Amino acid sequence: MMTGAESIEIFSVIRERRSVRNYTDRDVPEEGLRAIIAAGIQAPTALGLQPWRFVIVKDRALIQQVSDYCKPILIERIGEEGGAGTEEFLAALKTPVFSIFYNAPVLVLVLGAREAVSSFLDCALCAENMMLAAWALGIGSCWIGSAALVQERPDLLAALKVPDDHQIVAPLIFGYPGPLSPKPVRREPRIDWVP
Repeated sequence: MMTGAESIEIFSVIRERRSVRNYTDRDVPEEGLRAIIAAGIQAPTALGLQPWRFVIVKDRALIQQVSDYCKPILIERIGEEGGAGTEEFLAALKTPVFSIFYNAPVLVLVLGAREAVSSFLDCALCAENMMLAAWALGIGSCWIGSAALVQERPDLLAALKVPDDHQIVAPLIFGYPGPLSPKPVRREPRIDWVP
């Protein structure tokens, strides 16, 4: 059973967690990554299928290869679609030294079994647990959705050890945060009560 102090800590982690896009060079220890994944697999899962699998990538050259592959595709797609708030990201993508992984020391791919209908939702819930657990350990994270574009490159998928019967659901980066800008304020939720 949870104590009052533990419940306060949980709400604090949920409130303070944020997407980190600035990392130090400090490595994330294996036990930290195992603890993060252990928290992830406590997520709800339809029919108890637990359709997830994980790939931990610390090979910086491979991480850079994935970024280099994704960047021109993103530039083209964002250029076509446009939209509010894309200008700054588009400018960063056009900078040769920019990495879509923000130089994080670890990339963890949360993979979902293709045969499980609930795979995407289950793995998304798992990913959120992982990001919250990381924050509780003092480790930053960010979901880099655009990295899923790598699924269009069979050679890179093979290098990333993604099996054919799984798909990338959540490409997550982890690392110790560098200086952070203030977290954006959340808008008040729109709530309709049905008595």
